[in-house]
Amino acid sequence: MPELPEVETVRRGLARLIVGRPVLDVKVYNPKSFQASSGDTQAFLVGARVVAARRRAKVLIIDLDSGYSLVAHLKMTGQLVFRGGEAWAAGHPTDSFVAELPDRSTRVEFRFDDDSRLFFNDQRKFGWIKLLPTIEVENIDFLKKVGPEPLSGDPKLVQVFLKNIRRRNNTVVKAAILDQTVVAGIGNIYADESLWAARTHPATRVRDLSDIKLRQILRAAIEVMTRSIESGGSTMKNYIRADGTKGDYLEKFAKVFRREGRACPRCGSEIVKIRVAGRGTHICPRCQKLPAGI
Repeated sequence: MPELPEVETVRRGLARLIVGRPVLDVKVYNPKSFQASSGDTQAFLVGARVVAARRRAKVLIIDLDSGYSLVAHLKMTGQLVFRGGEAWAAGHPTDSFVAELPDRSTRVEFRFDDDSRLFFNDQRKFGWIKLLPTIEVENIDFLKKVGPEPLSGDPKLVQVFLKNIRRRNNTVVKAAILDQTVVAGIGNIYADESLWAARTHPATRVRDLSDIKLRQILRAAIEVMTRSIESGGSTMKNYIRADGTKGDYLEKFAKVFRREGRACPRCGSEIVKIRVAGRGTHICPRCQKLPAGI
C-alpha cells in the first residue's frame, strides 16, 4: 500500500501534467474500477477542465470546473500512466509503463483535448476512481474518519493529534500512529523511522508516554516524510515517482527500516526486526528500550 509521501509525489506529477486540460472522453474497461453513472460522466466529466490535483491522506482528488471531482485510490497495484507531449508513469511498476496502452491491466482511460491520455491500470482491481460532487468528497466514509494531515502546517495539528492518540492509551504506540483516524498517512516505513528518531520502542503503550514524547514522535514523522517527499518517496518494490525515476529515500535516508543486521547510525548496535501490532518492525534495541516493568 502506498504511503503518504508516495501519493504526494503522484499528486505533484498530476498537478504539473493535467491541470488546465479539458477532458474530451473517458473509456471504462472495468466498471468496478470507475464508480460513476453514465449520466454524470457525460454531464460533469466529459468537457470539464481539470482545475486542481489534491491529496487527502492516501487519496488523490482531481477537481474539475464542473463542480465535480475524480477521487482515486491506487491501492496495492494501481498505476497512472500519462502519454502525450511527454510520458510519465506512477505507481506499481510493470511493463505497462512502456507498453502500448490500453493493455489487459487498463481499467480506465481519460483523453484530453490535445489527444494526450491518462491511463489507470490496476492488475488486482483493488484500486478505484469515483466521480463525485466536489462538496461531497469530504463526506466519503473513509475520509470522514481520517485524522489530521501531518504535513498541513495546521497550528492545531499537535492538539488534535494528542487528543486522538490519547483515546488509544492502552494501545502500543506503533499501532496508534498507524491508525489513520489518529493521524493521516503514516504507514509502516515512517512509523519505524519516526519511532527510532524519537528513541521510542514501538511496543510501548501510549499511556506510558508523556505528551512531550508524543510530540517528539509526531515531529519526527513530519521530518522523515518531508525528507522522503523531497527524495521522491520510499519506492520499495512498488512505487516510483511521476517522472518515472525511483524514489531513493530508503537508500539514502532510512535509518532502521529494512536495515536489520546493519549498525544503528546513532549508537552502532545491530538493528533487529521484530513483530509489533502484527507488523514487521525494525528497531535499535539499545536506542529504543521498553520502559522498565513492561
